[in-house]
Amino acid sequence: MNRKDKNESKTPCLRQSARYDRQKTLLGEEGQEKLSRASVFIAGAGGLGSPVATYLAAAGVGKIVLLDCDTVERTNLNRQFLHHEKDIGKEKAISGAEKLNSFNPEIQIMPVVARLEKENISELAGECQIIVDALDNNETRRLLAAYAFDSQKPYIHAAVSGFQGQLASFYPEGGPCFFCAFPESEEETKSDAKNEDTDFPIIGATAGIIGAMQANEVIKYISSGKKSIGKLFVWDGKNNFFDEIEIEKEKSCPICGRLENEKRKE
Repeated sequence: MNRKDKNESKTPCLRQSARYDRQKTLLGEEGQEKLSRASVFIAGAGGLGSPVATYLAAAGVGKIVLLDCDTVERTNLNRQFLHHEKDIGKEKAISGAEKLNSFNPEIQIMPVVARLEKENISELAGECQIIVDALDNNETRRLLAAYAFDSQKPYIHAAVSGFQGQLASFYPEGGPCFFCAFPESEEETKSDAKNEDTDFPIIGATAGIIGAMQANEVIKYISSGKKSIGKLFVWDGKNNFFDEIEIEKEKSCPICGRLENEKRKE
């Protein structure tokens, strides 16, 4: 083997080692190894999906499944930085996967161009260990949250509108579920990008801030098991202010409350 071959054979290992050096100081070798073995399902490749997927790819999450059924429009470009001018008309999942593969070729990116439905959700997300809600409509969000609860997978929720955003995480290990935090009657009154009569208002930085926080929650959970149980974080971008709201576990919850009642009967 000549000198050139030796150098080429070492390059991938050196590149992989150097890429994560600054975070391995915090996560340790074991934490980094957990990230490399992890699989994350991200529903949405838009305003929230862009920062979530980018930071998880940067951290070295081994497998990212990126789902979106929409195509890139010019109005997306103020916040959805996975997509560029040249991508207009292209499927968002494909466009996003191209950027992520270029950004970190050491991990596996699986684009899925599909609408999330009750009939396909298990097939699409079943192999992933964490579910990330980067959606823009409540009907699909509730479907995804119910699947995460039934399949006992962590569910990292976020939503944004204008200068405001919110973040909450729900875990199979305990605590309130998504439906404790957002009963159906209340959730229907929340902003839903797909149901607005007018154009959905959003500042790109809002999605960036909340999406980065989502990625942070995922990285913490995978690498160390750290959880933010029973907390809803609300961001007010106009006043540069975060509020933390306690989420109570509801006995009357139709999802986790039903399960608790079944356990008592046993």
